[in-house]
Amino acid sequence: MAAKRPPIGVKLSVDIEHLPDRPTPYRARVRWTDPVTGKRSSRSHSCETEDEAVAWIKGMERAAAGGVDPNAAMMTLAEYGTPDVLKFALRGLEDKTLPPYVSGWKLRILPALGHLPVRMITAGAVDRAVMDPESGWIAEECSKSVVKNTLAMLVRIMEQALRDGIIDRNPARIKGWQKQYARVEDELDDPRSLALPDWPTLLRLADALAARSAGAYDGWRDVVLFAACTAARIGEVSGCRVRDINRNDWTWTVRRQTTTAPGGLVDKGTKGKRARIVPLIDEIREMVERRIAETDGTKDARLFVGPRGGRVSTAVLRDATHWDEVVTKLGFDHLKRHSLRHTGLTWMADAGVPVHHLQKIAGHGSITTTQRYLHPHRHAITDAGALLSAHLRQSTHGPQLRVV
Repeated sequence: MAAKRPPIGVKLSVDIEHLPDRPTPYRARVRWTDPVTGKRSSRSHSCETEDEAVAWIKGMERAAAGGVDPNAAMMTLAEYGTPDVLKFALRGLEDKTLPPYVSGWKLRILPALGHLPVRMITAGAVDRAVMDPESGWIAEECSKSVVKNTLAMLVRIMEQALRDGIIDRNPARIKGWQKQYARVEDELDDPRSLALPDWPTLLRLADALAARSAGAYDGWRDVVLFAACTAARIGEVSGCRVRDINRNDWTWTVRRQTTTAPGGLVDKGTKGKRARIVPLIDEIREMVERRIAETDGTKDARLFVGPRGGRVSTAVLRDATHWDEVVTKLGFDHLKRHSLRHTGLTWMADAGVPVHHLQKIAGHGSITTTQRYLHPHRHAITDAGALLSAHLRQSTHGPQLRVV
């Protein structure tokens, strides 16, 4: 499909409307005269902040100045990937190669990038889809061949968009993911080694991070404690709304996560697209009550926000708290934001949570991933040896089976 091109330098009229009663209260809008029909057309986009609305308008203006129809500039990857486009993008492939490419499109590319306008897909967005430590394809334990085939499919789709004049370069040609793959594999093999040892250490970390932030914002302390005690990803903590908290049985239904995207942070479904329920332990219930009381009283209010009310991401938490500096001073050079999730799952495993329950709390697709948190402590190994010795002594001196 060829993108319709208005004359270079087409002028857009723009405006931003503030609708305070909506979850995304800033509506950015562009209008232009269709160069073919002469009719007046418009497109709009709802944003959470005014800065996001301004950024969207600037992107539309750049597209129009480059000769791209604003309708095409707004087209998401999912909308662009019609059967005709896929047919052109996949031409020349052998029949045996098609199934893994199509699977990559449906199972990985669309969930990770399908909601983004084609023109707003950057190399950084593709990097995050592949290598994000919380929700990337590598973290989901996709094999190297699966990642390679998926990227090859994305490259072909974006090449077609390049030919259609929607983009001016292919952002899917990323490098370095193989090295990242090796690092993530090491982490997945022994996630327990990345966990904090105990509750006092977690408190010390949370207090130090909050104290180092601008204005000593106590909200960062709450984010850290909540993430570790629920074994949640930072993006999932950011996506938590008041309606997701059940104070009758003290559980949290994890329904969404905040992720980075061109133009700012966005909310989307959880990794695996499945909601899950996690317990809220006694140690954080008072904090949860306080966070709810500090909201505007609506069910859709976010429980955890930055000091200016913005959404939280792992990068936002890192920069705002000077994470690397703080953890180095505390002697935890290896500690990353995702280590808070490793901490919670390790503690639950050590507390005796059955592996099938732990899998549901973690949201793991494979129980093999969950079992990595069950590696026994040195004391447990010693106890296992003592139990085996006792068993052998009983079998030697106790009642004997008679062989008939």
